[in-house]
Formats: sequence, C-alpha cells, structure tokens
Amino acid sequence: MEDALPNPLPRPGEGVDTLRARLVYQSRKRGTLESDLLLATFARDNLGGMSEGELKEYDRLLDEADWDIYYWATGKRTPPERWTGSEILRRLAVHAKNEGKVMRLMPAL
Repeated sequence: MEDALPNPLPRPGEGVDTLRARLVYQSRKRGTLESDLLLATFARDNLGGMSEGELKEYDRLLDEADWDIYYWATGKRTPPERWTGSEILRRLAVHAKNEGKVMRLMPAL
C-alpha cells in the first residue's frame, strides 16, 4: 500500500519568482542536516534554470518527508509510484551521487 499523499498548502497567485525564492528557502530549512545539504545545493545549482512546471514538481517533492526524499535520491529506497518517471527526482539522484566528488557546503541564503 502506498503512503498517503501529502496535502500541500494552496498558494493562489504565487508568481514564479516568489515560488523560486520560497523553494530555495524550503530546500535549506528541512530539519535534517543531510536533507538540508542535499536539497540546498541542488536548489542552488538547478532552480534558476527550471521551468514553472519543473518548479511546481519540485515543490510537490518538497511536500514529502525529509528522510523519504533523501533515501529516494540516494537510491536506498524505491520511491512510490507517484514519483516513477519524475525528471526532478532523477536529477536529484544524479546530484546526490556527486560523481565529480565536489565538496558541497551550505549555500548562503
């Protein structure tokens, strides 16, 4: 049985610039250092080039539990069906692999 879907807070009228700024903040302030570092560096490196649709998909991903996102991105757990084929989760998983062995530090707010 699949986990219950998160119930995101509606944000009517939120513009793309405000959405992007909120996602930067929410990527950094997750509650676990591992998720903070993974998502904050992903946001720094990717949000500027994302379309509105991609930003909204990333926003939905951030509604998931921190450890779930972390384990899905690192390949420790299989994501639920609702995330099968997600380009954003695929890109996050590539980021998590850090094949270039880049030393990642928390970006400034």
